[in-house]
Amino acid sequence: MSWFQLDPQSIAERAKAGGSTSCMPSLAASVWRGILGFTCVSIAGFAPWALAGRWFHRTVGEAGLYTVCALVFIGLSGPLLHRLIIGPGSLARFYKLFSVAFAAYSVAWIIGWMSLRGHTGSLVGLFVGTAVMGWMFARAFDAPETAIKAIAALFVLNGLGYFIGGWVEGGVAGLKDLFGVTLQKSTRMTLAKLLWGICYGFGFGAGLGLAFHYCQASARACCRELSPRSDSHPGDW
Repeated sequence: MSWFQLDPQSIAERAKAGGSTSCMPSLAASVWRGILGFTCVSIAGFAPWALAGRWFHRTVGEAGLYTVCALVFIGLSGPLLHRLIIGPGSLARFYKLFSVAFAAYSVAWIIGWMSLRGHTGSLVGLFVGTAVMGWMFARAFDAPETAIKAIAALFVLNGLGYFIGGWVEGGVAGLKDLFGVTLQKSTRMTLAKLLWGICYGFGFGAGLGLAFHYCQASARACCRELSPRSDSHPGDW
C-alpha cells in the first residue's frame, strides 16, 4: 500500500483528470529540477549556520542549530521541488512525504555526527539517513523494487556534494584574499559555509531528482496507458 495516494494508479488517475498524462518530466528534467530547486533550498538551509551559528549554539545548542536548519530545508522544499511528483495535487503530497523522509534523514545524520564526529560520523549519518529516505520514497510510491536504486542515487550524490562542499569550505576559509580583495575572517567563514551549501544542494538535489524519477517508473507507465496518444501514436512513446 502506498502513502498519501502516491501509488501508480492514483498518480495516473490524477494526471488523467488534470489532462497531464502526456506531460511527464524526463530523467534529465527531473535531475535538473532537483539540482536547481534543492540548491536554492540548501543555501537557505545553511544560512542559519553560516550567518548566526554562534548565536544558535549559545541559545539552542548544536542539536538545536541543526534542527533549525532542517526546518528551513523542509519549509522551502515544497514550492521548489513538488513538481518532481507527477500530476496535480503534488504540493501537499510532496510536503507530507518529504517532511517525514527529511526529518528521518536529519535525525540519522545528527546522531551519526554527534556520536562519531569527523568523516566517519558524517559518512555513517549520510548512509543511514539516505537509506531510510530512499526506502520511504520507494514505499510511498508503492515501488519497493526501486528502493536500492533510489538509496544508491541519494547516498552517492549526496555524499559527493557534502564532501566536495566540505573541501571547498576548508579551502575558502583559509584564503587571505579573493580576486585581490582582502577578506575579513568572518566574511571568509560565511562565504565558505554558503559555498558548502551550494555544493551540498547540487549533489543532494541531483540524487532527489533521480530517486523520484526511479520511484515513479510504474506511474509513468500507467500514465502512458491512459494517455489518448497511446492509442493513436504509440511511436511517440
